[in-house]
Amino acid sequence: MEINKLKVDNKDKSAMDVVAGLIVSLRYVIFALFAVACVYCAMSMGKVRINSDLTAFLPDRAETRRGLTVMEEEFVTYGTAQIMVSNVTYERAEALAEAIADVDHVTGVTFDDTKAHYKNAAALFVVSFDGQDDDPALSESMDEIQTIIAPYDNAVLTQVGSDYSAKLAEEITGVLLIAAIVIFAVLLFTSRSYFEVVIFAVVFVVAALLNMGTNFWLGEISSITNSIAVILQLALAIDYAIIFAHRYQDEAAAGPTEKDALIRALSKSIVEISSSSLTTVSGLIALTLMQFRMGYDLGIVLSKGIICSMLTVFLLMPGLIMLFPRAMKKTEHRSFVPDIIGWGRFLMKRGWLFLVIFALILPFAVVFSSKAEYAFSDSAVSELIPSESRMQMHKIIDSFDPSTTVAVLVPTGDYEKEKAILREAEALPEIKSAVGLANIEVKDGACLTDGFTPRMLSELFDIEIEEARLLFRIYGIENKQYGAVLDTSGSYRVPLVDMLLYLFEKTDQGLVTLDEEQAGRIADLRGELERGVAQLRGENYDRLVLTSSVPTEGEESVALVEKVREMAERRYGEGSVLVLGEITSARDLRDSYKSDSVLINVLTIVFVFAILLFTFKSPVAAAVLVFVIQGSIFINFSFQYITNTTSLFVTNMIVSAIQMGATIDYAIVIMNRYLALRKQMPKKEAMAHAVNESFPTVVTSGAIMTVAGLVIAFRVTDVYIGHIGLAVGRGALISVILVLTVLPQLIVLFDKAIEKTTFRIGGKEAE
Repeated sequence: MEINKLKVDNKDKSAMDVVAGLIVSLRYVIFALFAVACVYCAMSMGKVRINSDLTAFLPDRAETRRGLTVMEEEFVTYGTAQIMVSNVTYERAEALAEAIADVDHVTGVTFDDTKAHYKNAAALFVVSFDGQDDDPALSESMDEIQTIIAPYDNAVLTQVGSDYSAKLAEEITGVLLIAAIVIFAVLLFTSRSYFEVVIFAVVFVVAALLNMGTNFWLGEISSITNSIAVILQLALAIDYAIIFAHRYQDEAAAGPTEKDALIRALSKSIVEISSSSLTTVSGLIALTLMQFRMGYDLGIVLSKGIICSMLTVFLLMPGLIMLFPRAMKKTEHRSFVPDIIGWGRFLMKRGWLFLVIFALILPFAVVFSSKAEYAFSDSAVSELIPSESRMQMHKIIDSFDPSTTVAVLVPTGDYEKEKAILREAEALPEIKSAVGLANIEVKDGACLTDGFTPRMLSELFDIEIEEARLLFRIYGIENKQYGAVLDTSGSYRVPLVDMLLYLFEKTDQGLVTLDEEQAGRIADLRGELERGVAQLRGENYDRLVLTSSVPTEGEESVALVEKVREMAERRYGEGSVLVLGEITSARDLRDSYKSDSVLINVLTIVFVFAILLFTFKSPVAAAVLVFVIQGSIFINFSFQYITNTTSLFVTNMIVSAIQMGATIDYAIVIMNRYLALRKQMPKKEAMAHAVNESFPTVVTSGAIMTVAGLVIAFRVTDVYIGHIGLAVGRGALISVILVLTVLPQLIVLFDKAIEKTTFRIGGKEAE
């Protein structure tokens, strides 16, 4: 048996050699296990829940998160649409409003001659529907509305019928295709055998499938993570397969057999690749400590992706090579990567050139990166490639003042307090409208929440007074309000909204009979009332909806929210109300950023420094590498200030951690080669050769990450994903440039310090 022979031969082998031998010998069992895992993951991918709401990842204690939880549990939010029609007369706009109002499932069209709805020959209709955004019937209604306004210059802003996930998936598919073509070309350029690129493709597809399928274990992930994880996994981990393939080809050249070469290559690669991956994982682990849980989401998924990639390289790739050793051999070709030993020697001859340039740029980069603007709401983010919906949004905003909605959740049951809050809010100059059950008028100034007597209800709906009194008595008995039974003066009152809902219930049960005219009058009111109650009254809270003219972000907006909060808490008590909306969401995200940004940056540097200290046994060596990559991060984010663009706040934290954790590998490659060659030749010549030998690895990995990031940036319309992709691609390119220019000169400059600070373990100098 092959395994028994392996046991005999293992006497003089290291533990890693034994593990490598077992992996190669058990390759068919491993193939079967991977096949089962792939089938499971393919079936699980469709079950992964995707969440595109960033506020869902706020800390549980954040007011916005608590308020959204209440609204999801207690209220229904119906679909709406803003529709702007340009170059129309007011009379024609009125006719269009009436036509839209007649469309099925449209419950109302808000339009008048005020500047909020008609200005400069442009009309703005606010359309309300009787279902939620994802209702298929509403999609048909929107299609009909689109037909009505088609002859006019128009803009439509709505979530009704909009399948964001499907559009994003379509864009990401295109990104993957483009990235795959470019990356395939890069791999061909740096490969030693054409067939190894085929093996790389199989290995990556399997690793990506395993990662995407196991996302099912997490319950749900963010749309950002779901969209970019595959491409970033490729960019971060493809070099593992390259390292192993090239190590195998080196060992195969030394003989004697492909199997022995494979075992030796795997034994050496496991240690090398595992060490390299630690810095990447450490940066991703730092992300998981963010208060804003999207960092945890992305950090976990990408860390899992790194592990899946490593396991696939260690377990599956050796078996694939054993299946096709002849194909690997026959398709070998000369290296297309140029020899850059001349560049390395130029760096050594001009030892201060790039250090001086770096020293001049770095202070400006630090200052500029600190001044970069970040947005905490999607409306404030600069588009790289604007989506159709954002272009529609800008057309409307350019013509009409934008509106920001604020929801106030107050303990249910006290309509007088609610009415007082709504009246006080309406008096504020920043408030366009304030809506709650307590200020919705029914007739002649009477509101839904006003207390009605039997006579008042009788007059309102032309019901016999005795029937109204009987209805009130039954209501009182069922609700244990026995004053209704004992009342002889007709002064017993019930909020109109409660009595109407009770009347609807008893009519449905056949306990109250109405004539045709009465039934028609109530039917007209019933749908609107039930929708209003579903949106504005919950089991524990009532919702007051304020529409303001302030922007989503800024001191003015926060001041308005605090005014509204003070109004509500003055009547209900401190801490008993919840105020939420885009303004509070932006504020809560800003608060989480203030603490998260410093924490993540510091932890990433500490984690990476610790790993480098363990790797090179020299604090100076570790500090030099971290310094150069941190410098590249400062330069990266200074571009945002220079170009006057605004990205989402998570871009800084996520990309900083990824750039530090991933591109530090480029610096590690240079340092490893240099330390090995330094034992054989003078420091300058050693560095010249180290730069030359590291160039293929650094360029391959760096080019793939750069291409992946930039393709995401300029092919995906999602503003969050686009800016993350741009920063990742730009950061990788900057890191490659610094690693091939500044770092070699800096290492040679600190050569003696590195040597003197290299500590020993177990009485021997670390190697």
